[in-house]
Amino acid sequence: AYRIDILARTGILLLFPLGWHMGFYWGVQPFGGVWIYAMWAFFTFWLVICWAAFFARETDRGLALTKFDERIRFIFIPVILLASVASLLGYGPFEAGNMQKWFSAKVLVFSLLLMIGLKLRFIMREWTELFRVLALEPGNQEAEATLEKSIRTGRMLAYIYWIGIASVAFFGAVKPF
Repeated sequence: AYRIDILARTGILLLFPLGWHMGFYWGVQPFGGVWIYAMWAFFTFWLVICWAAFFARETDRGLALTKFDERIRFIFIPVILLASVASLLGYGPFEAGNMQKWFSAKVLVFSLLLMIGLKLRFIMREWTELFRVLALEPGNQEAEATLEKSIRTGRMLAYIYWIGIASVAFFGAVKPF
């Protein structure tokens, strides 16, 4: 699961600076120049943290890097969520004129995807704990029931996640509103 997850994490983290860059060129977000370089640098740093946590998984260093990555998300998600909602309501910072709201909608969906990603991360952590319990106590009905429910929830969230990613791509490609 971790090997598959790192590819999704890489993709989702690269979506934002790419969309930010695109938004500037399309004239729907005003932060160009040094802001674009800063955004790419920030996301490169964040991506390095994610990959370092992946390579150091199952170690104290990997856990510390994962927690640092989560702290970034806990700050970044509300910032872009508020910016996108404020922009959709016409308060900025992104443009909200005729045929310009697609960018704010895209950022809003992206913030929701990051929330789903966090929930999926917590679910995967739960699996690790449950697998350990089941390794020590095969047939533990409570652990098996919890794992089954957790897998169902994770699967449903994963489908929603991929639909969300397709929606972000759709908004960027079609610019429907």
